[in-house]
Amino acid sequence: MAHVHHFSYGPLTPVSAYLMSFVGSFLGLLCMSRARASTGRSRASWLSLAALAIGGTGIWVMHFIAMLGFSVSGMPIRYDVPVTLLSCLTAVAVVAVGLFILGFGGSGPGVIVTGGAVMGIGVVSMHYSGMAAMNMPGDIGYRPGLVVLSIVIALVAATAALWFCLRVRGLPATAGAALIMGVAVTGMHYTGMAAMRITMDPAMPAPHGATASDFLIPLIGGIAAVSITLLIIIAMAPSEDEIRADAEFQERIAARRAVAEEGGPAAAPDAPRARTAGERFDGR
Repeated sequence: MAHVHHFSYGPLTPVSAYLMSFVGSFLGLLCMSRARASTGRSRASWLSLAALAIGGTGIWVMHFIAMLGFSVSGMPIRYDVPVTLLSCLTAVAVVAVGLFILGFGGSGPGVIVTGGAVMGIGVVSMHYSGMAAMNMPGDIGYRPGLVVLSIVIALVAATAALWFCLRVRGLPATAGAALIMGVAVTGMHYTGMAAMRITMDPAMPAPHGATASDFLIPLIGGIAAVSITLLIIIAMAPSEDEIRADAEFQERIAARRAVAEEGGPAAAPDAPRARTAGERFDGR
């Protein structure tokens, strides 16, 4: 059995991985708060942004940063680029499915559990497909008990994340929920990594593919671009309370117009109309 190192750079990679998971979860929850108060295309837009934040930054980037600290004594490791990118797309796509189930399916326990199951399976698929992208001169096996435990953690974490998406309001509560989500996601990752068993095979050819450091510069650039873009969108968009207030204002205007059309007195509206979140996304 080969000697495996999960923390080759000490606490740098696990701490950085956790911070990325926290940032992605925090931005995703902020997007979900806007999605709760929106409808139609606007809700779909916010759900898509939340999936990008949680699935891309909170899950996949966390996974890959943690993998930077993974090494095996005396064994070179390479990564299959297409499979690695596929694991990223898997994370974003499956998280999006789970969030859309929640966003348009209601808020009942059945919806949360269904969405959590979909997201949890997606997280597991992303993790183990990312592991499958590794090429090394050895045979990789897994301890079944730890694999099952990692799956359970993923399912519970995903379901809890959806519950947070429905219930959490306010920046302090959102930050607290993101801290918990970060612990769950990174815990699932390192549990899955602990399940690995690697047996060296000197007869195998030298591995092909990219090194972990080859992904580093694109990864940093991608994280910066996505995070800054999401922060700008969130900062420029109205908050959940502002979206709800605008919706209520439009309802009052519609009601007064209906009264006026029926011949009754029409009161003046209380305030000028602000653009809705949907109109911000549509560019109007």
